[in-house]
Amino acid sequence: MDWARAFAGALAAQRERWPLWLPVALGVGVGAYFAPTSEPPPWLGAVLLAASVAVGAFGWPRESLRPLFVAGAAAALGFALAQVHAGLVDAPVVPNRERPAWVTGTVVYAEPWKSGVRLLLDRLTIERLTPEATPARVRVVAQGWRMEPPAPGTRIGILTVLAPPAGPVAPGAFDYRRQAFFERLGGTGYALGAGTILAPPDHEASLARRLAALRSDLSNRIRAALPGPTGAVAAALLTGERAAIPETVNQAMRDSGLFHLLSISGLHLSLVAGFVFAIVRAGLALIEPVMLRFPIKKWAALVAIAATALYLGLSGASVPTQRAFLMTTIALVAVVLDRSPFSMRLVAVAAAAVLIGAPESLLGASFQLSFAAVVALIAVYEVAGERGWFARARGGWRRWIVVWSAGLALSSLVAGAATGAIAAYHFNRITLWGVASNMFAVPVTGVWVMPWGMAALLLVPFGLERLALVPMGWGIDAILTLADEVASWPLAAFTVPVAPFVSLLAVTLGGLWLCLWRGRVRWLGLVGFAAAGLAWAAAEPPDALVDAEARTAALRAPDGRYALAPGRGARQATETWLRQVGQSTWAPWAEPGAPTAWMTCDALGCLARLEHGTIAVVRDPLALAEDCQAADVLILLGVEGHARCSGPTVIDGRFAARAGATAIWLEADGPRLVTVAETRGERLWTAPAPY
Repeated sequence: MDWARAFAGALAAQRERWPLWLPVALGVGVGAYFAPTSEPPPWLGAVLLAASVAVGAFGWPRESLRPLFVAGAAAALGFALAQVHAGLVDAPVVPNRERPAWVTGTVVYAEPWKSGVRLLLDRLTIERLTPEATPARVRVVAQGWRMEPPAPGTRIGILTVLAPPAGPVAPGAFDYRRQAFFERLGGTGYALGAGTILAPPDHEASLARRLAALRSDLSNRIRAALPGPTGAVAAALLTGERAAIPETVNQAMRDSGLFHLLSISGLHLSLVAGFVFAIVRAGLALIEPVMLRFPIKKWAALVAIAATALYLGLSGASVPTQRAFLMTTIALVAVVLDRSPFSMRLVAVAAAAVLIGAPESLLGASFQLSFAAVVALIAVYEVAGERGWFARARGGWRRWIVVWSAGLALSSLVAGAATGAIAAYHFNRITLWGVASNMFAVPVTGVWVMPWGMAALLLVPFGLERLALVPMGWGIDAILTLADEVASWPLAAFTVPVAPFVSLLAVTLGGLWLCLWRGRVRWLGLVGFAAAGLAWAAAEPPDALVDAEARTAALRAPDGRYALAPGRGARQATETWLRQVGQSTWAPWAEPGAPTAWMTCDALGCLARLEHGTIAVVRDPLALAEDCQAADVLILLGVEGHARCSGPTVIDGRFAARAGATAIWLEADGPRLVTVAETRGERLWTAPAPY
């Protein structure tokens, strides 16, 4: 057909853009490993990779099909890398017990946490666990810790109640258990009382432990110089420690669209690199013999790489920060090699490097948001460069300010548009005024806050860091004031219902198509956006949600709002449900003796009449006989009575222990249940089950 030939010709004319799709193919392979609900055979990745290499070496297809085979080989490599990496990080998980156990471990890091301290421990010995069954790491919250947080490398003993990392609180929700698996975190829990210091830090500790100790000391000195939320934010920007930031500040930053400033990311690394690069290059330029004889621009880039590496170590080297460091380093290496640091090819190289080093990053919101923003910005500025927009900045400082301000607004708008749908998928939240707040906060962060922060780090060895931290605090206070103001504006932030995964997939592929191609063919990417919106609009929310321990439930009223059953369900689960259903508060639950149009309650439980059936929420076994006859679904909260009720679908503690959290749809042909257990399946990170 003519349109098919025209389409193929348009893509063939962009051969120089084809390599940009190799990281996408790599990501497809990584996603293919994580998608199944059962663990692939250990040999599958190696076989797929070997087969793709064999085809390329001995059965090379005709030229027109070569790009497809190269993409297939990249996908096979992604699958194999993800499978190998999962096998390498596999470590024991604590059994699901509630008995206290004496835990002896070495402090990896300790940070203030509410009225105590949160500890990350390794080199563990756990009472009643053999060495083969002992996790590599555990995280413990010690509310009773009244001493200074122990320095990294300290050997401590502490009585702790440990449990496996929690699974999703609803089908399709964030899987903390999977994230913990790749962090080799085999248990979380809380301490009973204060711990005991068994041995001081080892003075011959590894570089990682020395950096952790330095990071802890820096955080304490920053908070001592800048008390309150200002110091907590300053510590977050310089050392990555965010635990001390009050929740009110976090919420204001979220609602104003500025929360990304609190997490050390590509923005912070690029600001540090740019600041160091500019200072070093300017300093060398003042020395005329050096400026005339040596490549000072390349020297400045190398010094900036070293500075960002130090910043990476001081900030705790989290996976998102490692990714940002890699991207920044690749850009600086491009400067050393006399290449443009702002090119789509460099972003493709960075994405491929991240996926090769940490394939599980593909599933995280941080990876998706950062690369979406960078790819969209470079695509827009490619067009701007082609059309000569940057040349308009010439002609005086007034014109430069206008163009610079317009560029800043455009960057905020593009980054917000590129990340909006992804953020809504992961966090069920949209910030309306983020562009306006970022136009002020990002320049203040880059021009004032981070330079003073770098100066403070340089003054630490002399004990003079306060001289730089105080002016840094002025900038932070201005940003926090802005966050409070913007968060109070009408519709500053609102929640949206959870979107199906197919919406995320469609908007991602559509965005990549729009940004990676050139010419009119790129506009076909808008089809992906339309498909994402239609899938989101067509998604039918569940009629009921039950938590993983059958302690509480939420029901959807005929008006579409959800009501939460009174009870002692896990706070994290109910807060996540509230976001997922797109509400800020729960609808009222009927009171005993005060029936509503759709629910009747008494002391034994409640009966809800919905469009396609009836759900009974039972709190007393005495209600089973009557509700067994009246309801299509029985949700037994704290009641065990399955054997006494054989008619309707029954969800009780025993069911929840096997299936985890459950979503229920009442349909014309009967109830439909989707559980966490069936959506997660049996993977390396799901056994043993945490429920």
